Amino acid sequence: MLYLVIVLLLLALIFGPQFWVRHEMEKHAGARPDLPGTGGELARHLLDRFQLGTVAVETTAAGDHYDPDARAVRLSPDNHDGRSITAVAVAAHEVGHAIQHAQGSTLFGARTGLARLLGLVDKVAMVVLVTAPLVAILTRVPSIALMQFGFAIALLGIGLVVHLVTLPLEFDASFGKALPILTNDGYLHPGDVPAARGVLRAAALTYVAGALVGLLNFLRLLRFIR
Repeated sequence: MLYLVIVLLLLALIFGPQFWVRHEMEKHAGARPDLPGTGGELARHLLDRFQLGTVAVETTAAGDHYDPDARAVRLSPDNHDGRSITAVAVAAHEVGHAIQHAQGSTLFGARTGLARLLGLVDKVAMVVLVTAPLVAILTRVPSIALMQFGFAIALLGIGLVVHLVTLPLEFDASFGKALPILTNDGYLHPGDVPAARGVLRAAALTYVAGALVGLLNFLRLLRFIR
């Protein structure tokens, strides 16, 4: 019984943030015709205001994000074309990342470099994991396979580092950039600020959920090795 309770608590800790983030985004996604523009229009306006005219604003099906390689703020169709608190808050959050990039943030540069490396690292780790049993059979030296597993786990652990570096960047994009812009510069009515703050918190904590899921996968691999 205790084991079941512990498992349920762990599942709630890992997957609870994902459900909360989704709920918070959907809660404030209702159409607001009284807002002066859509998320995409606000993103374009803010980029031009901060002299980032070369940064594009595009729609994407891959989730809201800022692409530093393409120099583009990419928003989901609902947030790009929508006129809601969620749309404008998410747009401001992603513009916050573009501002970080333009300001030459050391942390942003580190995170970008790690993210690029992560794709290659994941592929190498999977190859090492898949070939470990075959190497053990061919060499008849189990210790080599164990070394391969250990090396693969170490590589996959880089993903956790990327998440840890990402979290302060996300909070800065939400509360160091987007929220001051939306509140101090009059883009939102004061009555809408609490809702925008909730959406911005959810946007930042999206990566907390990702980090927790990454941690779960990491622990499962460690258990598999044992």
